[in-house]
Amino acid sequence: MDEDAGTGMKPIHLRCAAMVAALLLAFGAGCSGPVLRTRSQSPELSDRDENVGQTKYVSQYAVPVGTHYVKLEGPVLITGLRGTGSDPPPGAQRAMLLADMQARKVQKPNQILADPNNSLAWVEVWLPPGVQKGDRLDVEVRVPPQNDTTSIAGGFMMSTRLRQMAILSDNRIHDGQVMAVAEGPVLVDPISSDNQDPMALKRGMVLGGGAATYSRTIELALKPDERSVYRSKQIGDALNRRFHVYVHGIKQGIANPLDNERITLMIHPRYKQNLARYFHIIRAVPLGESPTQLQARLEVLERRLTDPLSAQDAAIKLEAVGKDAIRVLEKGLQSKDPEVQFYSAEALAYLDQPSATPILAETAKKEPAFRACALAALCALNDVHAADVLRELFDVPSAETRYGAFRALWAMNANDPQLHAEHLGKKFWLHVIPSAGPAMVHVTHSYRPEVVLFGEEQKFELPIALEAGNAIIVKSQPDGQIRVSRFAAGEKDQHSLVANSVDEVIRAIAEVGGDYPDVVQALEEARVNGALLSRFEVDAIPQAGRAYDRNRKLAKADSATAKALSPTADEKADQEEVSGLHNQLPTLFGGAKQEDVGKDGATDASDTDDGQGTAEAAIKSLEKSTRSRPGFSIE
Repeated sequence: MDEDAGTGMKPIHLRCAAMVAALLLAFGAGCSGPVLRTRSQSPELSDRDENVGQTKYVSQYAVPVGTHYVKLEGPVLITGLRGTGSDPPPGAQRAMLLADMQARKVQKPNQILADPNNSLAWVEVWLPPGVQKGDRLDVEVRVPPQNDTTSIAGGFMMSTRLRQMAILSDNRIHDGQVMAVAEGPVLVDPISSDNQDPMALKRGMVLGGGAATYSRTIELALKPDERSVYRSKQIGDALNRRFHVYVHGIKQGIANPLDNERITLMIHPRYKQNLARYFHIIRAVPLGESPTQLQARLEVLERRLTDPLSAQDAAIKLEAVGKDAIRVLEKGLQSKDPEVQFYSAEALAYLDQPSATPILAETAKKEPAFRACALAALCALNDVHAADVLRELFDVPSAETRYGAFRALWAMNANDPQLHAEHLGKKFWLHVIPSAGPAMVHVTHSYRPEVVLFGEEQKFELPIALEAGNAIIVKSQPDGQIRVSRFAAGEKDQHSLVANSVDEVIRAIAEVGGDYPDVVQALEEARVNGALLSRFEVDAIPQAGRAYDRNRKLAKADSATAKALSPTADEKADQEEVSGLHNQLPTLFGGAKQEDVGKDGATDASDTDDGQGTAEAAIKSLEKSTRSRPGFSIE
């Protein structure tokens, strides 16, 4: 039951099994599912159904570890401000930054910190599961509350090295090895001008400004009572029969049993945009099942697939079976119930079956609760028709559907000619997408520095006078053209004259030396002033936590003879887990919320026997303890 795959692998790291068992409650099959409701129970099961209930799964013997995000943090210097910085107060953060500057042999560091055009900031980076050395990462930047800095807009984050940090029982900050480096221009929230939050200008992002210097591995940890070389090998063999990848052109399985406790895993490339689903499918792979037992179980799962209340769990188990389950899932596409159709199509997409495409496209267009997962599933399909369907979604009115389809197509093939990609100044991306839908300008505050214009020949309402960062002015001329000028101390003035065209102005800003935050600021000012005629959206991605309303249509089984099967205790637990834990986004749209899972990462006290919290949380109590800390690896 092998499944063909492209190249790619991303290993993960072993952590405390007890903690990970709790962590798994944060991971579902990767799409927003309805809450279970009471259903009729049949009084008894056939002997065959009783036997099916005895099937053993990976989840009964092992748990995935390394599925959390790891938090890295540290102080950094922001430069290039226009008098909005400040000299940071004495304390641990200042001392840590000075120590780093001195290690880099920076001359007169205290004088640099006192310059009002500079500011100390605190940065955070989250290492996702399976991250590999060199992968790009978003960087969160914010000014500590004790500082007098009023804005970091237009600033540049100097190079910094980021580590795990924790407060241990000695009430001291301890840091680990360097796991990422970061630098780049700071993007302040582009919608901050719409609110009165004074902190809005004191926090920002550096999109893709971080780079991992450390690779994380994914592993399965056998439960304490199940540890044996036999069980480890049995699980590894089952996973390798179900999944394989090609590494340097050589076919190999995804699992490598290390000993009686651990099995390392590669990330199958088809699931790289939906890791939560991948972990769930791995847990649903059966062990020691004979062909006769498999056929019997397929018959039961086929009946359960027709019931919307059990369809989600049935589809997960069928997907874990692999190619032998395709016939059953394709029957689900013929259901009269849209929920059954979607779960069947989603599973088929991860089995690389083009028959899933029409239903996934219709679901992405019309059902918000399943939109994110439908787009992620289309992205997983290695199929030309799936790419065509994603392009067609560029024309719909919904902003999140249009941009979600764009991101899915980019993740599927970044070199797709329909994306019309331009890498301006090797700093950020511009995409001018032909679209029959309403004109729209989309910018991001996470994931990737890009501007996507849905619709060609978009224009400004003249006259305009805009600022693009701290050194660039965008101003219309009497003849209808637009001049973009850059004035910087100690540098030659630069000018570019272009037609009244949104994409031409963006190119001109890059031509005179502007960066992504400069472009976003100019577009935001144009929107506020009424000069941007197109719709303007920031991070218009499908949202998590949406519930599917079954009451809009009564769910009907396709066959009058299909009966509701009473689940076993294990199957009922599986159904509740799948149904209740599908409220997070696929990796394609951000995955698990970092602030939710970060506390289970390296900075939480639960990672050490006597820990007491994160570095930032206790920084005030450590102002007196500013000397260098011994390094160690928490993970």
